[in-house]
Amino acid sequence: MKTYAVIGDSRGIGEALRNRLLAAGHRVIGVSRTGTVIEGEPRYLGLQFDAVAGACDLTAFAEGLDGLAYCPGTIALKPFKGLKREQWVQDWEVNFYGAVAALQANHGLLKKAEGGASVVLFSTVAVGTGMAFHASIAAAKGAVEGLTRALAAEWAPDIRVNAVAPSLTDTSLAAPLLNSEAKRAAIEERNPLRRVHRPEEVASLAAWLLEDLSAGMTGQVLSLDAGIGALR
Repeated sequence: MKTYAVIGDSRGIGEALRNRLLAAGHRVIGVSRTGTVIEGEPRYLGLQFDAVAGACDLTAFAEGLDGLAYCPGTIALKPFKGLKREQWVQDWEVNFYGAVAALQANHGLLKKAEGGASVVLFSTVAVGTGMAFHASIAAAKGAVEGLTRALAAEWAPDIRVNAVAPSLTDTSLAAPLLNSEAKRAAIEERNPLRRVHRPEEVASLAAWLLEDLSAGMTGQVLSLDAGIGALR
């Protein structure tokens, strides 16, 4: 049994990742602003903490971490002309600086993992594929991709660092973009597979990156984008 931390596990991809890791028999420390309780599950510890407000130091709750996934994110699509400083700051704080603080605070725990540890961050298809109205989030997630590669080099060989870059996923965060059949159909029409991802699909890739089957992979940003980034 390994111990994983999932930052942002109360909903969406983070929740699906937490459930997948628990189903695989691992111990999971979940961190969210609301806090999560799973009755009758001794392998789960849910902590209430705003990872954006400060460094989420888990040293009081684990002797070591085999992996950490940072899942908080934002979706605020606006024309570049109308983007205020507050929006840029929020996107950077949630997507980038929160991840930086969590990784700095828990680097020591990751170093203690026997056989090496794994970190998974989240980007977006909009970094590698230019999309209108995505300037702020693409800039913040572009920084996440740069961080992924830099830390993969700096922390090797003890800690692997990879990222997942999905296209739109059916989560509560994306609900405003999918709250009608017309909106969903328009988004599905944009990608070759004509679909919107389920959280469980993205979580399965993140879980693979955390676990030993991906032991030879680091410094990678894996696209799960229904083909939109590479196919026309």
